[in-house]
Amino acid sequence: MTLPGKSQNILFSCTFSLESLRFKSSFVSAKNIQVIGAGFPRTGTTTLKRVLETLGYDKCYHMKEFLVNPDHLKYWKEVDEKESTNWEELFRGYKACVDVPGYPYYQILMKQYPGAKVILTIRPFDQWYSSASETVLKAGPQTILEKLSMLLKLPFNPRLRKVIKAIQFFERIFWDEQFNNKFTDKEYAKEIYESHIEQVKNTVPEQSLLVYDVRQGWEPLCGFLNKSIPDEEFPHLNKKENFKDMLSELMKGNTV
Repeated sequence: MTLPGKSQNILFSCTFSLESLRFKSSFVSAKNIQVIGAGFPRTGTTTLKRVLETLGYDKCYHMKEFLVNPDHLKYWKEVDEKESTNWEELFRGYKACVDVPGYPYYQILMKQYPGAKVILTIRPFDQWYSSASETVLKAGPQTILEKLSMLLKLPFNPRLRKVIKAIQFFERIFWDEQFNNKFTDKEYAKEIYESHIEQVKNTVPEQSLLVYDVRQGWEPLCGFLNKSIPDEEFPHLNKKENFKDMLSELMKGNTV
């Protein structure tokens, strides 16, 4: 059946509009990550998450999001195994990604989001090593009673089982692969820490990279991102003294 001319025009217009929306949606989804964090955990990444969100990069993906949304594990496994995933589903609503599980894949993220800027958070090695040793290294249950309590909860708590798998993924990519299970050898850990910093510096184009210590505050970060300095005090978050309580809340699915 041949449609009248006016109907054909309406149909064409609707089809064109639909295709335009599809193209626009695809373009937006391909550009959603604007900042990529390449720094290790415990280098000020929680503070960086907060200040990026303050500057308009809301939301910022972080290990916190991974623990609250352990179903994301399937995406990160695909990134690890295939260097790709359904980026639109993984990063829906996010404009930045810092900390684990994203930092080991910063080069893959750069290819996916070529316009993104990269921030390498750093801190003096001895301070970082002490912080990591007292927090993420001891993130799981430590005593016999804590381990027994965890085991008793597992059969009745499917969410907890998913969170533990997410934590096991982190342990593999960080302790097993990044540090070859030799983190407790401090000199070896220092070599890995410093070589990672040099690798990022040698990989990311200079104009796209900020090597950043959060103690520097707003000025270098805002200058790099072409943002105005907010009229508020620069935060310093996730002190090691608060780590265990924060982790407990995240494992329950509570955003903190």
